[in-house]
Amino acid sequence: MMCMEKIEIEPIAYIRTDFPEKFGIPRQAGLVEKLQGRIVFEPKFRNPDAIRGLDGFSYIWLLWEFQDNQRDGFVATVRPPRLGGRKRMGVFATRSPFRPNPIGLSSVRLEKIEYSDDDGPVLYVSGADMRDMTPIFDIKPYIPYADIHEDAMGGFTQETVMMNLEVEFPEELLAQIPEDKQETLIGVLAEDPRTRYKDDDGHEFGLSFAGKNIRFKVTKGVLQVTKVEDAQGRRFY
Repeated sequence: MMCMEKIEIEPIAYIRTDFPEKFGIPRQAGLVEKLQGRIVFEPKFRNPDAIRGLDGFSYIWLLWEFQDNQRDGFVATVRPPRLGGRKRMGVFATRSPFRPNPIGLSSVRLEKIEYSDDDGPVLYVSGADMRDMTPIFDIKPYIPYADIHEDAMGGFTQETVMMNLEVEFPEELLAQIPEDKQETLIGVLAEDPRTRYKDDDGHEFGLSFAGKNIRFKVTKGVLQVTKVEDAQGRRFY
């Protein structure tokens, strides 16, 4: 057996998003295309030369750290939400956050690059599926000729169809959300933030988003927003 030294890696940047907690974050990048993120490099990586040419790409790959997903020991199988949590699959056949090394991989759209005297080059992306202040370990360009595989098989993900929820968001409550984030929030709620294999119709949940806590219930495929309140750093789920 080969004995190799552990590799130490450090974040090159952190992403700023509207999700202070992991509950409610879409399960894959790009599911809610309007979700915005802002990638701010750590001081030692703020050299503009490091991103020279990146503005010529529409999408980028992000390698990042899953947070709050630690488990004791290696667990070989997980229950993918896409299968309703009723069937186990090998961890390496899924994108579960519960992995031997807590590394995530996301393809996001690069909207623009802005330069700041304080923060250096800042990347603005959409379709992000990460919590606020998630550490970014690496950034690579998405290259169509190499990254698109038209004959690719989708494995068990092709066995089921993801059904979006109907969202009922009273106008007086929706008005409490910044106008430029309303459509995005409705898209997040439609993706069903709950753990899908739980029979919890009628149970009240709370999702933290853009400084607000959104309380909601789901009954027979309809998500009803019941209250919007200022975030107080509390967890409701």
